[in-house]
Amino acid sequence: MNTTLLRTESIEGHLLIISDDSNLEWADHYLDPGQITVLATGIRNEVREFIFPGSDRFVCILVLKDEKDETYAREDARIDAADLLEKINGYKLKEIGVVNHSEVNRTYEVLEGLLLGNYKFLKHFSNKDKKRNSLEKVSVHSGSMSEADVSKLNTVVSATCTARDFVNEPHSHMNAVTFSEAVKALGEQYEGLEVEVYDKQQIIDLGMGGLLSVNLGSVLPPTFNIMEWMPENAKNKKPIILVGKGVMFDTGGVSLKPTANSMDYMKCDMAGSAAVVGIMKAVADAKLPLNIVGLVGATDNRPGQDAYVPGDVITTMSGITVEVLNTDAEGRMTLADSLHYAKKYDPELVLDFATLTGSAARAIGPDGICYMGNADSKIKHALEVSGRKVYERLVEFPMWREYGDAIKSDIADIKNLGGPYAGMITAGKFLEHFTDYPWLHFDIAGPSYLHKKSGYRTKEGTGVGVRLIFDFLENYS
Repeated sequence: MNTTLLRTESIEGHLLIISDDSNLEWADHYLDPGQITVLATGIRNEVREFIFPGSDRFVCILVLKDEKDETYAREDARIDAADLLEKINGYKLKEIGVVNHSEVNRTYEVLEGLLLGNYKFLKHFSNKDKKRNSLEKVSVHSGSMSEADVSKLNTVVSATCTARDFVNEPHSHMNAVTFSEAVKALGEQYEGLEVEVYDKQQIIDLGMGGLLSVNLGSVLPPTFNIMEWMPENAKNKKPIILVGKGVMFDTGGVSLKPTANSMDYMKCDMAGSAAVVGIMKAVADAKLPLNIVGLVGATDNRPGQDAYVPGDVITTMSGITVEVLNTDAEGRMTLADSLHYAKKYDPELVLDFATLTGSAARAIGPDGICYMGNADSKIKHALEVSGRKVYERLVEFPMWREYGDAIKSDIADIKNLGGPYAGMITAGKFLEHFTDYPWLHFDIAGPSYLHKKSGYRTKEGTGVGVRLIFDFLENYS
């Protein structure tokens, strides 16, 4: 997290005032008559962001849009705040205080847009100071936001930024082994967050043929990572399991990806595992009264060594055999073992997250998440409500039995690739074979990684899934 957020009884120094266009009675306290005229004229012309420089302090103003739809109104506040942030950083302001003077209090969303928009991944720059955004500290007036909301926002933003860091870390610094080291380090930060990592021999002993087959082409060993949060006051008798796809880099294996337009950013293929790590961090930081377990099988997918090839038949941990048609359909192979492993917990609910298919990204682009599964309709509804609230929206796809026909094999139980249609669904039908519990699959291939900034979603890793699932779990508890 690049920015400190705190709550204070009084605001001094530079100001950010949240307003709407129906009430400017507050303006006399902060602006001179000429500035008020500029503000009023700008509002009439639908200008939403203002900065009035001064010798002692800058007064920044964000005028909320008159949007009746609650989902869009929240998101407009985040996006407009991120736009104003660019101007704040342009003026090299280091600290700013936020006061709400709008009749509808959108302070939480405005701060969310500021804090998430101010994120930068600077670890590998030789001179970080030249690249760093100027804004370091944001104070919010106590009358504008509760202490509980400030604490929650700090938790969620920090966890989202952690997920972004994991995705943005290049494979030279984040492989299966170093991923596990980073997860262990996270576990040490939070009392009650237990982390266990299985090495290659333990993975062999478990018979995780899916994970091991993808790892055959790598010089680096795989790992299997277990994160568990089990507070004494847990309200669920059976755990909720989060499963993440942990392919640290995906070349496509022997079914090699074209380098020019699809391999250069494949460090992002572990965004599902990054989401799980971020969610577990948020859960531990907020001390949610729920038993939550995170599972990640980690490896890279390369064409070297004794790499698995099209035509191979792999026996997964469950005993189900898989005919490999394409080694670039590797994520489902690793998830198969993780989903089967989840059965040992007799879980209340299992949610898996994966950059699984290009078809999901093509279907709805970066503006939503494809999801599917057999969980209860009440669970789906609650997730969709959270999705609209945080603007990580969900689109449910059908799991009709006909889609299962596309992955029938002539020489094994199933094959790892369907036909030319509905690839995101046939991938889900593949995963379904390894579940016997309430389960939902989230294909985050579209929104997990951006090639250019979009509002408060910065370029590259977005941390998608963290805010969605934390809100769902908070309500669930």
